[in-house]
Amino acid sequence: MSFRYKTDVLDLLKLKGFNTNKIRKEKIIGEAMLQKLRSGQMVSWAVLETICKLLDCQPGDLIEFIDD
Repeated sequence: MSFRYKTDVLDLLKLKGFNTNKIRKEKIIGEAMLQKLRSGQMVSWAVLETICKLLDCQPGDLIEFIDD
């Protein structure tokens, strides 16, 4: 069982005014989780919740289940 992102989450955050510098400076998401987003790895549920709040969306808008 695995999940993947439907879209580039960092690009969506940039469109909402949250570039990586702002995210780091305001300590919204840690550097390790930003690196996971850059490489397409899944982040923690807490970080996913933060992203959903920033983007005003649901987790299903960002990720999808892939049946192996």
